Amino acid sequence: MRSTLRTTTSPLEAFSIAMICFGLAIYSSIQAVSAGFNSGAFTDANLYSIIVMELILGAIAFLVLYIRGFAISTLYPAPSLVGVAVGIATYVATLVAVWVLTAPFVSSQGAQPIDSMVSHASVSLSTVVLVALINGAYEEIFLLGFLLCGLRGYGLSIAMGVSLLVRVLYHLYQGPLGAISILAFGLVLSLNYVRTGSLFSAVFAHILADIIPFL
Repeated sequence: MRSTLRTTTSPLEAFSIAMICFGLAIYSSIQAVSAGFNSGAFTDANLYSIIVMELILGAIAFLVLYIRGFAISTLYPAPSLVGVAVGIATYVATLVAVWVLTAPFVSSQGAQPIDSMVSHASVSLSTVVLVALINGAYEEIFLLGFLLCGLRGYGLSIAMGVSLLVRVLYHLYQGPLGAISILAFGLVLSLNYVRTGSLFSAVFAHILADIIPFL
């Protein structure tokens, strides 16, 4: 039994886990940009592929961290009614932040790839909810619970900056306004996590953000 489990990470370990969890998504996102944002529309099939990929990559990342002596129990979101309430408030705050940051560019950018992907989506509500539950937990566990928290020893600005950079990179396929929206969304979630220490509220806010656009 290991007597000391850590909650901090090194730059090399942070990079390795980020590549395990998000490297493929970053590559695919950059490829979509290179192809002129031709990412198609959301379907049940590609959403299920996201679920499978995240479950496999998440398991690999957890195994690596466990072997290396990281306290993976600290990465588990603890559900609570307070967390639900804070999560709802956080989601509303992300809407405001997204509007503030994107409003100056809306008229010049026009329709974005993500708008077309959602409007032409052919998905069932049950699939959307399932993906939102898994994806919301997956992203915030590794972006906030691991990267942001684990790199705090190098300064809050660096920890938050690395987490936001990774988040934006694998969402580039959404277009310029989409990337700005993701930056605003991630910034609000990061600040909420730093202030409250509640990973669950960030996960819940992310779940709402994944479901509501499809409604």
